[in-house]
Amino acid sequence: MTEIIIYSKANCPYCENAKAYFNDKNLEYTEIRVDLDPEKLDEMLSLSNGFRTMPQIFINKTHVGGYDDLMELHASGELQKLLN
Repeated sequence: MTEIIIYSKANCPYCENAKAYFNDKNLEYTEIRVDLDPEKLDEMLSLSNGFRTMPQIFINKTHVGGYDDLMELHASGELQKLLN
């Protein structure tokens, strides 16, 4: 099964767009709200090599990046390979 993790925060339109994308594709994901748990922010920074923008998306432990990166992978067809 594909593991999708989205590190997000409140009032983030890109976070909402990423979650909507996965919902539209009927893909389950785990959302980790870094604004509610500061320790998770440190975890995200470590896993993303210091990227602070939201969201930070991981698929099967591969760092995808943010929403724009997700859409680039979708457009190129590479996202499907990560999801399989």
